[in-house]
Amino acid sequence: MPYLAAAVVLIGLLCVLNLLLTVGLIRRLREQGAGRPGNAAPPTALGPGSRIGDFTTRTTDGEPVSHEDLVGLVGFFSAGCTPCHDLAPRFAAHAAGLPRREVLAVVTGEDPELVALLSPAARVVTEEFDGAVTSAFQNSWTPALYLIGAGRRVVATGGRLEDLPVESSA
Repeated sequence: MPYLAAAVVLIGLLCVLNLLLTVGLIRRLREQGAGRPGNAAPPTALGPGSRIGDFTTRTTDGEPVSHEDLVGLVGFFSAGCTPCHDLAPRFAAHAAGLPRREVLAVVTGEDPELVALLSPAARVVTEEFDGAVTSAFQNSWTPALYLIGAGRRVVATGGRLEDLPVESSA
C-alpha cells in the first residue's frame, strides 16, 4: 500500500510540473507574438522585383487571361477563409476605381459568394490550390495581394490593401 500512495503522489507532482511548464510556454509564446501586428504580411513567395511565371487561364466570364497581359492589382482569396471574406469587400471597392483589365482576383476552392462579390470590379479566376495562376505566383497564402508592373514584375505585395502603395495602377 505505501508503494501505491508514493506512486500517486509522484504522478500528482509530475502533473503539476507539466502544468507549470505549459503555462510558462504559453506566456512566452504570447510575449513573442505581442510584437507582431495582427495582420502581418503573408509569407508570399514572390517579393518585389520578382517576375511572375507563365500561365494561361480563363475568367469566370470566359475571358482569356495570361501572364503576358497582366498588369495591375492581383488578389488571392480562398473559400472558407475568414480574412479573405473580410478583405474582399474592401478589395472590390478599391478595384472599382481601377480599369477592370488591371484587376485580377483568384478564388481557390468553391465560393460563389466571393466570386459574386468580386466579379463586378475584377476579372475573376476560380481554380484549385495548385492552379495555373497560383503556381505562377508561387502563392501559398490567402489573402495575398500583389501589384504587378511592366515586365511581369512584382512591384509590391502584402496581405492588406494598406501594404500596397496608394496608387495601384502600375
